[in-house]
Amino acid sequence: MIIEQLYTGCLAQGAYYIEDNGEVVIIDPLREVQPYINKAQKNEATIKYVFETHFHADFVSGHIDLSAKTGAPIIIGPTEAQHSYQAIHAKDGQEFSLGKSTLRVIHTPGHTMESICILLIDEKGKQKALFTGDTLFIGDVGRPDLAQHIVNDLTQEILAGHLFDSLRNKIMILDDDIIVYPAHGAGSACGKMMSKETFDTLGNQKKFNYALSTDLTKDMFIKEVLKGLMPPPGYFPKNVMMNISGYDGIDTVLSRGNKALHPDEFEFQANELHALVLDTRHASDFANAHIPNAINIGIDGSFAMWIGALIPDIKQTILIVADSGREEEVITRLARVGYDYAIGYLKGGMQSWINEHKDIETVQSLSVQEFADIEQKNPSIAILDVRKHSEYSSEHIVNAENFPLDTINEDYHQINKEKEFFVHCAGGYRSMIFISILKARGYHHLINIDGGFNAIKESKAFSLTEFVCPTTLL
Repeated sequence: MIIEQLYTGCLAQGAYYIEDNGEVVIIDPLREVQPYINKAQKNEATIKYVFETHFHADFVSGHIDLSAKTGAPIIIGPTEAQHSYQAIHAKDGQEFSLGKSTLRVIHTPGHTMESICILLIDEKGKQKALFTGDTLFIGDVGRPDLAQHIVNDLTQEILAGHLFDSLRNKIMILDDDIIVYPAHGAGSACGKMMSKETFDTLGNQKKFNYALSTDLTKDMFIKEVLKGLMPPPGYFPKNVMMNISGYDGIDTVLSRGNKALHPDEFEFQANELHALVLDTRHASDFANAHIPNAINIGIDGSFAMWIGALIPDIKQTILIVADSGREEEVITRLARVGYDYAIGYLKGGMQSWINEHKDIETVQSLSVQEFADIEQKNPSIAILDVRKHSEYSSEHIVNAENFPLDTINEDYHQINKEKEFFVHCAGGYRSMIFISILKARGYHHLINIDGGFNAIKESKAFSLTEFVCPTTLL
């Protein structure tokens, strides 16, 4: 038997390839499905089923494409949702054979009402592994406030109550030595305090996962699991609907986006179609030269999360600036979170734009030492800390004001357009996103601090405080 966790860091997502005696099941596949097909073909095995543990909110699943390309039926939990594809609605306790093994569906409403876990039982009847989707994470459980954005008569309290019952009555009664394989790890917005570990024994989780504590009553559990939840990213409900209602095939999305455009054509489409110019290069490359009004969200960071958080329209047409050879990667990673309308990329990259003598812009960046010299001469300079409020609350530069990147689309008008600001995040990734968005809206007095707060703290050149100063702003 083969159990392989296929983990995607930028989504903090785990898909699963399970093979036994020439038969394969794929659980919670990503949008690009060819790697699963290739893996099965290499092993001379057949993909028999495609399981969806629930209608995902944080990414667009590949279940529809994988089923269409292999003929393997889709299996989902009990639901009244009107989905656009054929699927088996598995009942609680229903079993499916896989080679000499058995997969038992356990209906576990709570994160969503259709959520299921999948118990793998070997040929001797031994419980081996539990694929928990977003019901149970390592160190946490799935947030119970997402389905309420899709089904109006559900509340997060009702869902949390269902989750308590599912955990106590269906999961905690299983063997302690089974391995728990969740759909997400640390970094996902589907929970609030997930471990960086991506699997564990159920017995360990009973000891260390707060949500499985036997000391918690149902009311206590509901209160605890809802405490501290941040609002979900705005694209979550849209991804859910795509996973229910269907979407363009990944081949169509790649064909639409994978078009090399000469700078003249690129510029024409940006102007005529009001397409968003998305520059996915490193922040330092963007700072050195970029197309006017381009937004920088680097591919080598939390790309999918920030795309979903900061581009409100999931059907926004997008033109891509990327490092050579990474254009298809960008299109694919956009599609993973439902941004299917990339319409081309800049042929030859930024250098081709420069060679055509087209307008460029830059971002002024300072080293920490240069920043420190300026601050010592003028302690009243305006500093924007664009980290999350929790990061800022933990420690920040005295007199820095907190303006989290997460809320820039709603709150940017609070920033004085005529004032000069020195901007930093933790390491430099988010601050360049922040500056690029404001520059596209006509803000020009923004200076980036290379290395961000990590470098600032290491330099010991600034007074830091753990006290949160009241925001007077800007």
